Amino acid sequence: MNLITEQTTKIKATLPKGDPNKKQEVFYNPLMKSNRNISILLINSIKNKKMNFVFPLAGSGVRALRFLKELKQGKISTLHVNDLKENFPTTFKENLKLNNLNTNKVLIHNQDAELLLLTQHQGGFGVYFDYIDLDPFGTPNPFLASAVNKIKRNGILAITATDTAALTGTYPKVTKRKYWATSLKNYIMHETGLRILIRKVQLQGIQFDKALIPILAYHKDHYFRLYFLSEKGKEKCDQLLKQHQYFLFNPKTLEFKTSNYNQESGFQFAGPLWTGKLINKPLITKMVKNNPFPEEQKFLETLKEESKIDITGFYDLHVLSKKLKQDPKKRDILKKIKASPTHFSPTGFKTKKSIKEIIKILK
Repeated sequence: MNLITEQTTKIKATLPKGDPNKKQEVFYNPLMKSNRNISILLINSIKNKKMNFVFPLAGSGVRALRFLKELKQGKISTLHVNDLKENFPTTFKENLKLNNLNTNKVLIHNQDAELLLLTQHQGGFGVYFDYIDLDPFGTPNPFLASAVNKIKRNGILAITATDTAALTGTYPKVTKRKYWATSLKNYIMHETGLRILIRKVQLQGIQFDKALIPILAYHKDHYFRLYFLSEKGKEKCDQLLKQHQYFLFNPKTLEFKTSNYNQESGFQFAGPLWTGKLINKPLITKMVKNNPFPEEQKFLETLKEESKIDITGFYDLHVLSKKLKQDPKKRDILKKIKASPTHFSPTGFKTKKSIKEIIKILK
């Protein structure tokens, strides 16, 4: 066992050997530090207080420990932490002591994640949660139904997915089976993959009149990360369904658009997928302003700029350069055509202008 320090928190865990993305007996993944940083910043940037938290797939437990140490006073009412590993309760208790944390608000479980969500009761009534964090190895699919069932109104459902290959066109048959959509493998594949995943999660809620509205959704490193605000109402669900469309892309002209139909001459398609907002602008503005993690600042600022242009899809300088047979600079493009950078690609940019308008301006 190694003594590992992440921000203010210390844990005893085994560092992964070889590829850190492979499943480990004690799952501490240093590559997910950014994921955990942003989750803490997000919770500290919303008004919700006295929240009932649950981590059904806690792994090493480092995220839960950091929440206990780094969330603002008054945020936590109770914190349920769970993992199926046999020694998890003992290890987590040791890590609580290591960090001098009060255990009054902590409930430690050692059972199947779905069972945990569906069987928690208090005073004869089922427990519903203000924050559920699904951080599985691979797809979140096995846990979506129970998590959506147990999220409260105005609660936050946070989801990580590391099976990016299944969502970005490498395994198209897997995409259809797991996510009920068609993927598209090109330079926009991480955005279309993220939006396919969002729709899949939303469909789980819509059948119970729960509208799961993205407040922050992004791709980083080897994973997708989503945060949904849970709202109740048939009308809100109907509005979400209107934003489940197809993404059409013409590889010859580089034109793209969203449509209710998946067939148009010259166009390839991905979807159905979510075509609404990925980022809540007031929230990301507050997160950028209050960010205590310097290593996340550049990424958060890019998300903030991206939130200003609400479109599905983006253009890429490398692809555009081949078409124009010239090498335009990104800073010049952002200025000339009123575009924003995108976190999906260091050479990508978003704009509401058409490809024809862009080419005309650059020429």
